[in-house]
Amino acid sequence: MNIIIRVATLEDLPILLEFEQQLITVERPMDISLEQLKKISYYDISEFIASDIAEVFVALNGAEIVGSGYGLIKENKSHFAEKKFGHVGFMYVKSEFRGQGISSLVLDAIFNWFKAHNIRETRLQVYPNNHNAIKAYEKVGFKKNLIEMLHYLD
Repeated sequence: MNIIIRVATLEDLPILLEFEQQLITVERPMDISLEQLKKISYYDISEFIASDIAEVFVALNGAEIVGSGYGLIKENKSHFAEKKFGHVGFMYVKSEFRGQGISSLVLDAIFNWFKAHNIRETRLQVYPNNHNAIKAYEKVGFKKNLIEMLHYLD
């Protein structure tokens, strides 16, 4: 298997929208605050593709897109040392290609893009019971930093 990472184009949008729905399907049971029955969308992928402050990457096995991820440059709050940070999202690898280091390759491309934009700090969110994702992120150097908590009032 020879995986190539490249910048996404608008031509990739149909498969990227499928990936987004796959992500949502996996994450719905992990988050009771998500709409459970209607179709939802997390991202405006076409906006990210066109943006100067975001870059979407795809992983290809031959001509087949098998993975994705994006980097987005965000403003940090004034009390943080770094004025801007890189946010990572939309990390997805087709099930039959998982466990083969593809997410690491996509993350490397995102990290290199951040470095080219003088971004030193990178953040992401992951559900605490998404153990495979956490393991993959820790493998490339992410560390647990903050716990977000949720409570519904009766």
